[in-house]
Amino acid sequence: MPGTIVVVGYGPGVSAAVAERFGAEGFAVALVARSAERAGAGVEALKARGVNAAAFRANAGDPASIREAIDAARAALGPVAVLHWNAIGGVGLGDLMGAETIAVAGVFDVAVTGLVGAVQEALPDLRAAKGAVLVTNGAFGELDPQIDQAAIALGASGVALANAAKHKLVGLLATRLAGEGVYVGEVMIAGMVQGTPSDRGQGAIEGARIADAFWQLYRARADTYARVS
Repeated sequence: MPGTIVVVGYGPGVSAAVAERFGAEGFAVALVARSAERAGAGVEALKARGVNAAAFRANAGDPASIREAIDAARAALGPVAVLHWNAIGGVGLGDLMGAETIAVAGVFDVAVTGLVGAVQEALPDLRAAKGAVLVTNGAFGELDPQIDQAAIALGASGVALANAAKHKLVGLLATRLAGEGVYVGEVMIAGMVQGTPSDRGQGAIEGARIADAFWQLYRARADTYARVS
């Protein structure tokens, strides 16, 4: 048994595909989501595939909540070998000039504060397993004038800020943890993902393609970033 993968921010699309891929490779799978119903349905689908899985409810923007979920996953399924951070931050913050400043600060709750808390909680296990932190991100976080224009036009300034901060955090974590044998990698998604609320049909990216990119990063442990479009 390779160990347990904890998937935080579970839902349709990327995280479901990652859970299926790593489960098929022999990992026990802990699904963490705000919705116990959603996570529970995911567990049933994984069990139907023969995967050892369990569901846990938590708020990814609350470090205490996410720490409790990771501790519970460890107790139920065994030591954490992989932490997959799929939670998205900044949703709901559109126009920066019209936003309350406290709301601007809040865009980092999931992208930075929650992720740091999760890594801290899982770190003893990750060190022992020479494990990995895998982060889902979106292209709104890239520094590009055209992308910035699209983010503003779509009212996604909060998501763009959160993604940019998360992208930087991945680099910091990768550098900080490399000497301890813990791999940190990110898949940057440039497009809509099939099966998610943003899926508009034609041209949407299959979750399985993204899951495969995560698997290849995890296996090779050479590059920190991959981009899927």
